[in-house]
Parts: sequence; structure tokens; C-alpha cells
Amino acid sequence: MDFEKKGKELRESILRMIHNAKSGHTGGSLSCVEILMALYYDVLNINPKNPEWEDRDRFIMSKGHSCPALYAVLADLGYFDKSELMNLRKIDGKLQGHPDFHKTKGVDMNTGSLGQGASIAFGMALAAKHKKKNYKVYALLGDGECQEGIVWEASMAASQFKLDNLVYILDNNGLQIDGQVDDIISLGNITKKFEAFGFEVFEVDGHNVNEIINALRKETNGKPKFIRCETLKGKGVDFMENNYKWHGKAPNDEELEKALKCIGV
Repeated sequence: MDFEKKGKELRESILRMIHNAKSGHTGGSLSCVEILMALYYDVLNINPKNPEWEDRDRFIMSKGHSCPALYAVLADLGYFDKSELMNLRKIDGKLQGHPDFHKTKGVDMNTGSLGQGASIAFGMALAAKHKKKNYKVYALLGDGECQEGIVWEASMAASQFKLDNLVYILDNNGLQIDGQVDDIISLGNITKKFEAFGFEVFEVDGHNVNEIINALRKETNGKPKFIRCETLKGKGVDFMENNYKWHGKAPNDEELEKALKCIGV
């Protein structure tokens, strides 16, 4: 697959759907595109024609506000028609402002209350072990989200139960709704913290799909996995990049056209 071309297509979908909705989370959706490509186009054992297949790998978008990126991927894979993307955040639409598995095929769990996705993923991975199932559970976390205590409670438990079928992926773009993560509640060296919590840890360029795939495919032998992906909020759009004001802002008509030119479509 041409990941560069696919990334442009997905970013276009993200920008257009948020623009059409006139609300949504642009910056964090753009920062996690390559992470989702690595998962959905290479690593995850899934079947879009059978979304509820019991033995599928599970993916939890713990930073649920970035769901436009997930929706763009799911539509591209055929879980639902791409025309549905223009119904983002519509009151009767299938694509809510945060993931809802009751409404959207391909979504494994509702998320939005930050931190809870990490705990849910832990529970799913533990259930797989109890049922002697081979599926893996992946959760995408935001760095601001890791200020939530529930993330660390789940992490302690994941190590205790030796959940080598659990993977936490961090979209480490350095920004949250109010500014820089380090200025609000610094995470310190979060890689070392997860290592101290008993995880096998990896650090990668979060916009290099092949690096992410290689880390995702590493075996950990009895340890849960943590992958720190260094990313850029608003990736691909110069006036959105590394700008926290685009955390939860939709582009207007003029900004949309400028953004589409930036990504090259």
C-alpha cells in the first residue's frame, strides 16, 4: 500500500467531515492517522464483512474525541458507506462525536470519558486470557489523557496479570485542549514510567507507518506493551500543526481550502 497517498485521502476525509459538521476535534484526529493506518491496514486481525467476529482483534479509541480519524479508516475499509462521513455529529447519524458501538459498525467500545478506554482495554485483554482466546486488544491513548489516574490503575493491573495481549499506543503530540501537556500536568518521562509499571516499551516516529508496524509486531513474552508515538498535532496542515487552538475547532470554508492545499489534494 502507498501509505503516503492513503494518508492524504484519510486527512481529506477528516477535514471535510469536521468542516461539514462545523464542530469536532481536528488536531488530534490528524496526529493519529499513521497510527491507525499501521493498525488497520497491516496489523489488526479483523474482517469488515463480519464486524462482530468473536475472534477479531479489538481496538479501543481511548482518546475518543479523535474519532473522525477512526471513522475515515472504517469507511475506507467498507464498514459503512463513505457518504455517511458527512453525517458526523448529526443527531440521528451513525457517527457520533465520540465512538458509539451501538451506532457504528467497526467500533468495539464507547469512549469519550478520558482514561476509561485504557481500563476497558485491560478488561477485554483479561477476558481473552480467561476464555483462552488469541485475539489482541489495542488502545490508543492521548498524552493529556494520561493525566487521568485510571490509566495507571489499569496499567498496574495489566502488568500484574501478565497481559501480553494488551497494547497501549500513545499519540504523544504534546498538546491538549488548554495548551502544552508539560505546562498543565507534566507526564515526565512517560516511557520510563510505563517501563516501571512492567510494560515492554518502544519509542517510534508516530508518522512513520513502518516503524509503528515493526513495534506493533514485536513479541513481549508475558508483558503488556507500550508504544510511544512521537506525533505532531494537526499533522499535514501547516497552520494547524503544533497549535493547541485546533484541538477542538472546525475549519471554516476558507480554512478548509487552505488545509486541503497543504495536504496536497
